Amino acid sequence: MEIARAAAGLFVRQGLKATRAEDIAQAAGIAPRTFYRYFAAKEEAVAPLYEAGARRWVEAVRAAPPGASVPQALEDAVRSTLRPGAGAPSDSWAGVCALIRLTHSTPSLRRVWAEVCQTSERALGEVLAARARTGTAIATATGAAIGTAIDNDAERIVRAARAAGMDGAGGAGSTGGADGVDSAVVDARLRFAAAVAVAAVRAAVEGWAAGDGTGEGLPGPAELAVANLATLRDFPWDALTEP
Repeated sequence: MEIARAAAGLFVRQGLKATRAEDIAQAAGIAPRTFYRYFAAKEEAVAPLYEAGARRWVEAVRAAPPGASVPQALEDAVRSTLRPGAGAPSDSWAGVCALIRLTHSTPSLRRVWAEVCQTSERALGEVLAARARTGTAIATATGAAIGTAIDNDAERIVRAARAAGMDGAGGAGSTGGADGVDSAVVDARLRFAAAVAVAAVRAAVEGWAAGDGTGEGLPGPAELAVANLATLRDFPWDALTEP
């Protein structure tokens, strides 16, 4: 992580073009050959910083209480990880803001950021799949006024997964069941849900970084992300699950 921090500091202070891999190595106290042992290009050096925040959010979703619905798990994870001081010193958030802002004007950094977001989609998809297989994504409340559309469809996903043999002896690749849905289709739906959720958070973080991130009274990344994720409460699952 020291290499990543050194690279980020140099990129923010003097720009990407003016920064060489050798400069990053010197700032990190390592030899250039050691730098290239870890990274193929100077832009890749900041990937661990991008990844750290994304990983904290995904792990927070994984750690959500068993009775939490998917929207609630996503929103609570955002609130606990995307606030200054959550998982990182407050002063480091200014650096994160500046680093993400650089992706707006630097195509090579934007590619690194996009790759990290894509990796997050896969990781979140695995988390959602695990919750669906065990049934922990379904809220325990039974009142219709308390239940949400996404919870009802989560139940259907779980039933389809069980019919497909995802949690039984039939194995992940088996097909069949009353709904006629196989595990590959179920996984595809969960991957799509993960992609939508990551896009909601990504847009919020990028929008926050586009400003200076310090305006008093302005919404922070957590507030912006929660507002975006709120749209998932009425996500059109019926359109996705109809045969």
